[in-house]
Amino acid sequence: MTNSTTQYGYLTILLHWLVAIIVFGMFALGFWMVDLTYYDAWYKSAPALHKSIGICLFVLLTFRLFWRVKQTSSDALSTHSNFEKKVGHLVHILLYSLLFFIMFSGYLISTADNRGIDVFNLFAVPGFGSFIQNQEDMAGVIHQYLAYIMMVFVFLHAVAALKHHFVDKDMTLKRMLGFHAK
Repeated sequence: MTNSTTQYGYLTILLHWLVAIIVFGMFALGFWMVDLTYYDAWYKSAPALHKSIGICLFVLLTFRLFWRVKQTSSDALSTHSNFEKKVGHLVHILLYSLLFFIMFSGYLISTADNRGIDVFNLFAVPGFGSFIQNQEDMAGVIHQYLAYIMMVFVFLHAVAALKHHFVDKDMTLKRMLGFHAK
């Protein structure tokens, strides 16, 4: 369940892939819903779903960071260069930062009118209104472009994992799939 210096624990692996699936789904949903018109059946439902999942992702990502801090860190493989170790660390920080900035900008979009965010009709996260003029529009542009930037880094992250697997033939990807180091 927990990490060791040689492998990731099952909870770390589950959190990684769950966040990945949600991020891909949220990007696809967001990309699709911006072109909906007032007369589309999903005009109100898609943003409500996007917001609810976004709040859940915030909670999940916060827990993931807490778990990461409390866990033993799995060591980089000895075959990784110092450059790869530093870039990998920076990309992880960047991905976490982008996700939190994307969620914060989404919150600013959704609460600019002082309404809270209804989460699956179970509870509402309160809104604090607008802090700046045209907050909804400005936050919307930031939200959109940060999502595009994040997907570029997600792509690079995936390419790096595949490079480790197919070119370097090391355990980097296998460890995140739950295989034990030999």
